[in-house]
Amino acid sequence: MPGDRAGESAGSLADRAWPEVRADPLVLLPIGSTEQHGPHLPLSTDTVIAQAVAERAADALRPRSAGQVLVAPPLAYGASGEHADFPGTISIGHEALGAVIVEAVRSLAPWAGRIVLVNGHGGNVPTLDAAVRRLRDEGHRVAWAACQAPGGDAHAGRTETSVMLHLAPHLVRPFEEVAGDPRPLAAIMPDLVARGVRAVSPSGVLGAPAGASADEGRRIVRAMVSSLVRRVEGGRVDDRGRLLDPDAPHGPRRP
Repeated sequence: MPGDRAGESAGSLADRAWPEVRADPLVLLPIGSTEQHGPHLPLSTDTVIAQAVAERAADALRPRSAGQVLVAPPLAYGASGEHADFPGTISIGHEALGAVIVEAVRSLAPWAGRIVLVNGHGGNVPTLDAAVRRLRDEGHRVAWAACQAPGGDAHAGRTETSVMLHLAPHLVRPFEEVAGDPRPLAAIMPDLVARGVRAVSPSGVLGAPAGASADEGRRIVRAMVSSLVRRVEGGRVDDRGRLLDPDAPHGPRRP
């Protein structure tokens, strides 16, 4: 991927032979989706972002870690039922996604030290909460974290468009004339849940991509990576299995 990172495959689990995987590594597993992102962004947007944030976080963590830091191949299908009215969307639903997460972590557990699921799609959150709680109850050292962009719009608007202009500009179509629903997510959530995204926004955009830029995307990605690195190093987890910022006012638990 284009961007400000070095050693592109340095932490790739998929590129290794098994003897090159050392004992008890930290494994970051990106979780994305294959769903519509308006007429201007690719169906892979959430997966591209989750993988990029995980890779960059691994690059930052590796020099500060006593052990190996690896990035697993991403899960490219998520729970995207709210986008089902748009051609191209592939959703496996909450039950199937939960089963994949549980079995993937159980398979990682015998040789991985810690496992962090790096989520790029908001629709996956209920499944992550349930699956990670179950896995932690089984004794696995697993937690999850979102690719956070505080103050960003909801879906395929300026935030994600800027990020994609930075990460994969060749995949971004013209967007300045694309219209979406600019209302806050809380205002449209009842209709969104009841009728899906298309009933709220025929373009599939929640927000407005106009004004997006690669420079803004670079700043957003750096903030996402910095936040993830702080949370992984801090190791504090809430009762959902979600990694917390070290300064968050919640009781500490360790993944």
